[in-house]
Amino acid sequence: MTKTPYNPADDGAEMSFDGRMSYSDYLRLDAILGAQDMLSDAHDEMLFIVQHQTSELWMRLAIHELTAARDLLAEGRMRPAFKMLARVARIFEQLNNAWDVLRTMTPSDYTTFREALGQSSGFQSWQYRLIEFMVGNRNVAMLKPHEHRKDIATLLKAELSRPSLYDTAIAALPQHGFNLPDEVTQRDLSAPYAPNDAVMAAWTTVYENPEDHWELYELAEKLVDFEDYFRRWRFNHVTTVERVIGFKRGTGGTSGTSYLRRMLDVEIFPELWHLRTDL
Repeated sequence: MTKTPYNPADDGAEMSFDGRMSYSDYLRLDAILGAQDMLSDAHDEMLFIVQHQTSELWMRLAIHELTAARDLLAEGRMRPAFKMLARVARIFEQLNNAWDVLRTMTPSDYTTFREALGQSSGFQSWQYRLIEFMVGNRNVAMLKPHEHRKDIATLLKAELSRPSLYDTAIAALPQHGFNLPDEVTQRDLSAPYAPNDAVMAAWTTVYENPEDHWELYELAEKLVDFEDYFRRWRFNHVTTVERVIGFKRGTGGTSGTSYLRRMLDVEIFPELWHLRTDL
């Protein structure tokens, strides 16, 4: 006996979208799926483009969440911020998983289209740079690759005038009874953060007495969780690049793997890692 095919309309599913909002309309899929313009005939160029475009979309969401989380922390509303910070960590888990797909591309595959990239490089991702600036890794020299885009350069410079995520977290310490020196509370926000003994002592007290400082304790762990995934992303970036191009210079002119390895030593929330040795 022939079974009648299932028709979703029988259960009330909408099936006609002439002049109405559809899934593709809402997500603007025509624009998104039409953005993979290959510049060569190489099969693996599509993988390379999709990998980086999806990474930029995840970073777009990370920026959205980090912005809201920092605003909430500045208002003293820690608990809603915790959920957003946890989400950012999971976003970087997704970004980490994406390297597994890119690593299926061999050195031979990459050489078939590398020349088409010109001087473009992930080193020039302004969203990645904004995330670094937002969380606290600030280096004004990194504005240079974006000077040709005044709108982006203005956005990045504006970020350097705001307290970073870590500055905002540290600002919560005096609100909970910890004394911090002016060199911390009045520091040049555009400069890289330097570890401070008073900040170290405050966070150490939080970890020694978590039951007395639970919100600060949870905030610290949310930050460490994020940086953990962020470090893994950097490490996976290094190993993927080394696997694909070895020790060649990057397309953007950096030293390639050597440059990326140097970035592995950068600490975003230094006191939160160092205090563990003395607990």
